[in-house]
Parts: sequence; C-alpha cells; structure tokens
Amino acid sequence: MPLEFSSQQEALDDAIMHLIDRLGGSPNSDLIKEMIITALRFAQDKATRGDLKIVNSALRELRYAFKTFQPFRHYRKVSIFGSARIHEGDPAFEMAQEFARQIREKGFMVITGAGEGIMKAGHLGAGPEYSFGVNIRLPFEQAANEIIQRDPKLVTFKYFFTRKLVFVKEADAFAMFPGGFGTHDEGYEVLTLLQTGKSDPMPIVFIDVPGADYWKRWRDFVEEWLVRRGLISAQDMHLFRVTDRIEEAVEEISSFYRNYHSSRYVDGVLVIRLQRPPSLEGLRKLNLEFQDLLTQGEILASDPLPAEANEPEIAQLPRLLLHFNRQDFGRLRQLIDALNKF
Repeated sequence: MPLEFSSQQEALDDAIMHLIDRLGGSPNSDLIKEMIITALRFAQDKATRGDLKIVNSALRELRYAFKTFQPFRHYRKVSIFGSARIHEGDPAFEMAQEFARQIREKGFMVITGAGEGIMKAGHLGAGPEYSFGVNIRLPFEQAANEIIQRDPKLVTFKYFFTRKLVFVKEADAFAMFPGGFGTHDEGYEVLTLLQTGKSDPMPIVFIDVPGADYWKRWRDFVEEWLVRRGLISAQDMHLFRVTDRIEEAVEEISSFYRNYHSSRYVDGVLVIRLQRPPSLEGLRKLNLEFQDLLTQGEILASDPLPAEANEPEIAQLPRLLLHFNRQDFGRLRQLIDALNKF
C-alpha cells in the first residue's frame, strides 16, 4: 500500500504540473500545485457543501482582486475609511475629497469601499483613474457610487474577511475619517496587524474636521483605558497619528516613504530597504538609540541578500540588517522615522 500510494501521488503531481504548463506555466507552480492538492483533500475530508461554498467564493474573489490590482503594483496606495452616511456638503466629506486630491498629487492611488459618503469623496478627490473600489454586497447602503461603478478597478466581495484582506494587502497607508462600526472595525484591525507585525510597517492617520474631536476623543479613550491600564504599550501610540489638518495627514503618509522603501525577514533577520543609506556616524547613532530593539548584535549596512534575488527591481537599494525582537513595533516605527530624516 505505501508503494501504491506513493506511485499515485507522483502521478497526481505530474498531472498537475503538466496542466499548469499547458496553461502557460508559472515560476510559482509549486504553490499552485499545493493549492490544487489542498482543494482535492476537501473530498477526502467529506467537507460539507456550506464549507466548500465559503472556500470557493473566497478563492474566486481573491483571485479576481489580485488580478485587478496586479497592473498597478508599482503605485503606492492609500486605503481611505469612513462613513457611507456622511453626505456631500458635510465638512468631513469635503476634507476627505481634498485629502484624496492632495495624496494623489503625491503619486498615490486611493482604495475605498466604493460606496457613498467618505468613500465617494475619496474617489471624487483622486479621480477615477487613480481610484480602486473594494465593494461589499449588502442588502442596504452599499451600492457602488457612480464614480467607480463601471470602472474595471471595482471589485465586489461577498465576505468582509476577503475584502478586508485586500484593503490591507494592497495598501501602503491608511486614512481614517469619522465613521461607524465598520470604520472602527477596519481601524482596529489595521492597528492590530501593525502592533503584532502581521502587516508591513505603514502609516495610519486619523483625520478630524478642524475644531471637531471625533478621533481626539477616541485617542483619549485609548490613552486612558488601554495605555494607562497596561492593555497596550505606550509605544503603540507611535503606530498612528491624529490630526485635523489635511497637510499634516498628507505629510504623515508621504514622508514615511521619503527614505524607507520596504522591509522583509530573511532567516529571522529584518532587512530594511532604503533609498539612501545612513552615514557611518548616522549608523552609529541609530545603534545607540535603538539598541533596545535588538535581540543580538547591532544594526548593520548591507547589500541585497541572496534570498532577495526574486526582487531584482529593488536590487540597487541599500539595506540595513537587524535582529529585531518582533515585539516593539511602535519603536520600529520610530526607527523608520529616524531613517526618513537621512
């Protein structure tokens, strides 16, 4: 039986790889093969039709979303969140529209939930050419607005969890305007992902109308009930900024990528890619100021590592290497802010 099973497995692997080749091949055929085998195992597991419908819908939605975003991966993008119930003429609507216009001028595209209110304001400000819509099918309130409704960059989801995955995966920054349960859900999810390192470092800004205190009161709540009671670290407050000035919100996002480019882990070491390397004296100061982030050694300058060979488009960028403790992500944000001053 073991030999027979092994032979069957090899035949299945060969058949799958042959099919992938017939469809044009892929440098990631090993992962595609694993996905197909996982799908086949649902039959072995006697999965219910309900479970299979969830998996099928999620996979189809994600595949279409990734295909839609693929041609625009070279653009940085800002996900804009806020209430669908804020109408044109409201100061928050006007601020969201102006913010989207200014962030587009900095070279960013925008992603919104594609509905009315703040979402429509984001599309009006950025214009349809620079807008993505990530819509959700609801029995009320969430038809796509007329700016994005017939645009090929509109993706409609059945499930919130696949939609939120795309909101985060495709974004390089987040802008939060006043909103209800959905806005807070999205905001807390983003903060949780940043706090735990489950998403790449990126800026998140909470934007109030001048003279209003929607997000200021929220920040007061976070300080009073979360930080002071030890439920989160004081360093976590560096993960976001609250402002009532559009220019400050735009600067918070655009300055994050002034020198910092991206990061990834290679064999447990955090590799930070930069536009410009720090001087020897600058590197010395970084090691003095941010020694608490390291589990061992020091922050080192580096060329690209062999494991980064699959990213030739950024091979020319200088690197910093550090044994980051993977815990103090608020402090990591402070390190990135320091690097952006070089």
